[in-house]
Amino acid sequence: MKKRIIWLSLALVVGQASHAFAQEAADALRYSRLQFGGPARTQGIAGANVALGADFGNLTSNPAGLGLFQKSEAHFTPGIGLGQGDGRIDGSTGATQNESKNSFHVASAGLVFANRLPDSDQSSEWRGGSFALGFSRVADFNTASRYQGTITNRQSFLARLQPDANSLHTQKDFNGLDDQVNNNDYDYRLGLAYGAYLANIVTARNGADSAVVLRRQSSVLNQGEVITNSGSVSNFDLGYGASYRDRLYVGAALGIVSSNYTQSRTLTEADTDPATHFTSLIDHTELKTKSTGINFRIGAIYRAADFVRLGASIQTPTYMRMSDTYSEQLTANFSATGTDRVPSDLPSTATVSPLTNDFTYTLTTPFRANGGVAITLGKHGFLTGDAEYVGYNQARFHTDVANADDDAHFANVNATIQTRYQNALNLRFGAEGRFDVFRVRAGYARYGDPYRDDKSNEQAQNFYTAGLGLRQGGFFIDAAAVYTTFTQYYSPYSVGGLEPVINVANTRYTTSITAGFIF
Repeated sequence: MKKRIIWLSLALVVGQASHAFAQEAADALRYSRLQFGGPARTQGIAGANVALGADFGNLTSNPAGLGLFQKSEAHFTPGIGLGQGDGRIDGSTGATQNESKNSFHVASAGLVFANRLPDSDQSSEWRGGSFALGFSRVADFNTASRYQGTITNRQSFLARLQPDANSLHTQKDFNGLDDQVNNNDYDYRLGLAYGAYLANIVTARNGADSAVVLRRQSSVLNQGEVITNSGSVSNFDLGYGASYRDRLYVGAALGIVSSNYTQSRTLTEADTDPATHFTSLIDHTELKTKSTGINFRIGAIYRAADFVRLGASIQTPTYMRMSDTYSEQLTANFSATGTDRVPSDLPSTATVSPLTNDFTYTLTTPFRANGGVAITLGKHGFLTGDAEYVGYNQARFHTDVANADDDAHFANVNATIQTRYQNALNLRFGAEGRFDVFRVRAGYARYGDPYRDDKSNEQAQNFYTAGLGLRQGGFFIDAAAVYTTFTQYYSPYSVGGLEPVINVANTRYTTSITAGFIF
């Protein structure tokens, strides 16, 4: 049991909320905010293929496009991503800090088996169809960020625990903190700080435990954080598209969703005031999430004229079963000098590492709807554009049967999702020029801001794309480059509105190469 210290009073900072392990509204957004995926041809036109057809990317956007394939094909698409995040404390004059995150990935792989009646065979109005199966990467989590700057002690990592400290009044409460230390079974909040000597139980002069106080910090602190994210969401799809009189195309697809996400965060807080024993803390967390899910999509394309195609598709909400593994290590460093009162057994360094926390739950992501138009320019190429509706405020967490006690927590998180997020419109535009066996492509996509109220901090995503292709006999090769920009605003924890807000400007460059053959 840790030793108490005798104090009659202490001036305390004010705060609220947590840095603890729990599912948050931002987690729902992460798995709902997908990107366009598929082979390099699809990426080169910014994913704008809902009305285009004869594109493997239709398997995840509008399976009716499979009905336009004339021949079977197979392809494989590896890719490389290069990214950087430039972070700073919002409103601070401090210099921006940058952090990079690169990755190698497989963007797409698949097979399309086409079967079409000869033009001389008029036995059926259904002229042909294609069955497709394959893999597409539809979200990229590989990002990194860093910031460094000054904050006040009212904004600090410790200040967030003040309501927890204020809530403990009875001897049972105080003994509970000691039990967490003795059993190495922490609540990831105040108990963790207590184990690292960042909080103490105050003993009054009559010898009775009377309150919990946090370690004193000076008025100005230096804070920094490094975050590295990795992982992706991938679809394993089976789909079929059919052609009716070469005028109407219909299709359906079943998607098996798999995702993996890893986040590593290291937050530091330092105090240079010689009047305080506290010198610094380092809080390192690791979160690993794996999930599997399922969805279904249907679509249609109508050839309104020989050169105009109209397309539409819908995708059901994706039901995902999630599994989290969370770990945290908190280290506090202290000096031998200072004017604040401390326990007699205060070490120079204290490190607390609770047992790893595993948790399972489910998530339902939003319904999606797509509409598009494509204009073909004969043998010279095409122009195409899409609009996609996503209701980000429709995402919902649900408890696993084994975790039914968490219903109240998920009810609060789901209420936050409803109020924080909004419906958004994603726009995609693409073009291809054909020059004999060569193809030249370009595109632009803007994915709308999912946040409802924070209009001064735009958080839309912008994608600028380009591509080249070669068609020679039964072989094709395509290359695509996608340049992505987006800005994030987040707080590393909550202190009742006083917490620092971090501004991160992200850029990512992805290049992919598709090789395939037609048979």
